[in-house]
Amino acid sequence: MVVAIAVASVGFAAFWANPQRAMNRAFFTGSLHVAVWLIILNQALTKNEGLFWLKWSCSIGGALPLHIWIIQQNIVDRRETSALTWLRHNWGWLVVTGFLAVVPFTESFIPSYSTSEHRLHGLGYFAYVGLSIGAYVYLFRDAYKNVKKLGGVRRLELQVWLVGGCVIAVAVLGMMALADITRDPLFIRLQPWMVLVFYAGTAFAITTHRIFDARQIVLVGLQKLILVVVVAGAAYVFDWALRIVLPEPFGFIATTALVLGLAVTLNGWLDSWFHFYPEATAARQAAFAAAQGESHVNKLESAFVAVLKGWGHSESALVMSGVKGPIKGGGLELPEEGTVMRAMRQLRWATPERLSRERSTPDRQALQHFLDDNGLGVLVIVEGSSLAALIGVGIAASRRPYTYPQVNQLQELASIIENALERAHFSVKAQRAEQLATVGLLGASLAHEIRNPLVSIKAFVQLLPNHYQDPVFRDKFFHLIGDEVMRIDRLTEQLLDLASPRVYSAQLIELNPVLNGTLELVVAKATDKQIQFITDFQAKPDRVHTDASAAKQVLLNLCFNAIQALEARAGERWVRLSTRNLPNQVEVTVEDSGPGIAPEIRSRLFQPFQSTKSSGFGLGLAICSDILTGLNATITVDPTVSGRGATFRITFPCQA
Repeated sequence: MVVAIAVASVGFAAFWANPQRAMNRAFFTGSLHVAVWLIILNQALTKNEGLFWLKWSCSIGGALPLHIWIIQQNIVDRRETSALTWLRHNWGWLVVTGFLAVVPFTESFIPSYSTSEHRLHGLGYFAYVGLSIGAYVYLFRDAYKNVKKLGGVRRLELQVWLVGGCVIAVAVLGMMALADITRDPLFIRLQPWMVLVFYAGTAFAITTHRIFDARQIVLVGLQKLILVVVVAGAAYVFDWALRIVLPEPFGFIATTALVLGLAVTLNGWLDSWFHFYPEATAARQAAFAAAQGESHVNKLESAFVAVLKGWGHSESALVMSGVKGPIKGGGLELPEEGTVMRAMRQLRWATPERLSRERSTPDRQALQHFLDDNGLGVLVIVEGSSLAALIGVGIAASRRPYTYPQVNQLQELASIIENALERAHFSVKAQRAEQLATVGLLGASLAHEIRNPLVSIKAFVQLLPNHYQDPVFRDKFFHLIGDEVMRIDRLTEQLLDLASPRVYSAQLIELNPVLNGTLELVVAKATDKQIQFITDFQAKPDRVHTDASAAKQVLLNLCFNAIQALEARAGERWVRLSTRNLPNQVEVTVEDSGPGIAPEIRSRLFQPFQSTKSSGFGLGLAICSDILTGLNATITVDPTVSGRGATFRITFPCQA
């Protein structure tokens, strides 16, 4: 009775998941059929008028093959357009079902004079058994044939249905055989429970939104069975052996420890032996490598797309992300509060098969169109503290749907991708903030630099009316105006270039002009603080592969750090900027005569939030390191030497 209620509940759950799906409706009616059969069978085994109820249970059970056939046809999608067409194509099943339903009530099945002491079976009984076996054999044969013909999700569903049915049949027959051999009624009482377990598992696999591969289910089940049998046997042996040499409490503790260690080791060995999810392991390693090797958002997305294509054996993949705004990527853009995002936040993952199995809503229909339009076989969403990402993979080359274990794998990959993209977005924000902070520091000193030529121009303009006839004055005036305006233009252009957001990309440049432009921006501030800038550019040639704006940003940061370190220092104050050639590299050295860097902070100097200044967040050098790493350049600091200031060395590659 308990199993009957459970079976009916499983069927109702499948129906409730999506009442519009014919497969779920057929499974629900089939579950009710099985539940009624179990209730009648219970009456036959517990009531005095057992023979009456037994005949009814056999009659109702005789119609089960027809119900299984209907479910099987829904999986194969061989549904007829009208009831008349269905009756014409399935008249054979109706005849067999009619015979199996009627024959139990005839004298040829179990004669009325049969007793529990002298059980008698007529010809109809053996015909009933033979025809039932034949019907089930035909069902299994038809399912086996269709498995070879079908593809996609229907193939997987039919495989699960076939394997589940075989397991149920073998379990029931095995229990019957054990009951006959041992004469123990326990095995008969276990039959309904075994039916429930495998029935519920099969129902779960073919009616819920999770897609399963029958082969994977069998292998996982076999692995767990081996694990349980071996560990249980080892526990028995360990317990027997240790009881001889140890007191009971200590023997129990030792046995538990040994068995747990064995279980962990054996499970890992079985995983490698069965070779579960080799693509997932390789994809995780590739994703970690991409996350560590790239720091720019666009490059990261391209690297992750390649990883996802390899994982899914697909020709397409999609990585979209956004920080508190539209989700962008792959040439697509989705509003943060749009229908697709609402559906994904509710579902967390989606496949075309899942959407077809569950109740339809306007949001899910929009999501279905999004998957179809972009050729996606699976899509997952992962949201961090500030960033949301959609990770999708195209339909596999084999055209097989993505199973639930594969969805779990993709969710793990999506977490790796989201973490890397979030770090990259934070890095971009921090670089931008540091960039604007540098521009702010330059503002005051550049205002002074721009003011000087303006004063000169103003003075000449005031003198111009009185000296216009003087050709020497006019010539000097025209030259001064041109030179000073060009100087102002050059300074403002550099300031605007530093302030504009950009993605750094390496190209072949001459380094010395970049260094001179950097000095032009900071020399006014250094002069105001009575700090001398010394240059020693020995590198010839000075061609390197880097981004000019990135190099200028890094050098400005180091120069400003040096100026701030020297502000409160008495005595000689200077900053030296020098270059030299190394094999396939040019090294830029920035030295100062300041107090140097404390030894305890040197090892973590390029980590975020490490600062020796009273203001700022300690992000400058960490950002410099990130910028240079993305351009295949490096930055290091020399060991601390007493009496010497800080010495930073930057190496730029000469080759692409």
